[in-house]
Amino acid sequence: MPLTPEQQAEIDEQRAHPQPTLRAVSPGMEKHLYTAHPVLDHGLVRVIDYMGDDSAITQAARVSYGRGTKSVSNDEGLIRYLMRHWHSTPFEMCEVKFHVKLPVFVARQWIRHRTANVNEYSARYSILDREFYIPAPEQLAAQSTVNNQGRGQTLQGEEAARVLDLLREDAMRSYDSYESMLSQDGQQGLARELARMNLPANIYTQWYWKVDLHNLFHFLRLRADPHAQYEIRVYAETMGQIVKDWVPFAYGAFEDYRLGGTQLSGKGIEIIKRRLAGETVTFENSGLSKGEWREFEAVWG
Repeated sequence: MPLTPEQQAEIDEQRAHPQPTLRAVSPGMEKHLYTAHPVLDHGLVRVIDYMGDDSAITQAARVSYGRGTKSVSNDEGLIRYLMRHWHSTPFEMCEVKFHVKLPVFVARQWIRHRTANVNEYSARYSILDREFYIPAPEQLAAQSTVNNQGRGQTLQGEEAARVLDLLREDAMRSYDSYESMLSQDGQQGLARELARMNLPANIYTQWYWKVDLHNLFHFLRLRADPHAQYEIRVYAETMGQIVKDWVPFAYGAFEDYRLGGTQLSGKGIEIIKRRLAGETVTFENSGLSKGEWREFEAVWG
């Protein structure tokens, strides 16, 4: 179970004493409160608190833009307009606070998104649990030969077994040394803030991550993408399903215009126009770099 007994007891206590509220609530999000969604082998995502819903976005837009939105007849249409034209402020009116349990190496990728409030479990004050991320066999892959940041072919047979054994043995050995340095057998031992430096990057940490919807959408656009690293992508996908229940109109627009859409450069638009006019456009006469042409062809053929 990804939750500790103390965390589960806290949730049970909160569930036992529901409080009435006069603020707007999202029925879809209410069902996620206190629910731990498992991710990877020991990880989790759960909603601690949230503010706002789809109506908070449109309310803010109408205050901000006034007469400019009167031609939009309903909330869904207005939200789609805002998403389509890259208006960000109305989406910042919604916020959510997640409790996330994740491997340290995933946390180091995640923290690059600097537009959130983060409070992480401190190994200076507390002793980390003996929990490590060990990939499932189908996630063991060699280095890609065409992408310096990606994976290639899946490891098979003896090679996969060898790598898994090394991951488990190294993690356990490092934790054994960590415990020994902390010295719980009568020796003076090493301070926790120093002993932690021996721990591997696949050990689990936890944090509270509070973010507004605009910046959450930016995180999901990058990390729920098929090209994102698997270990962070599964967290983004889990959060995406939660957001879909929370703000269905906003998520629908995001899914359509960001996840399912694409952006064309000025040169790309010109190529489309040239092709519609009957011209044969190739890489050589396109004016695009090799990378741009490869990306263009992947979408437009």
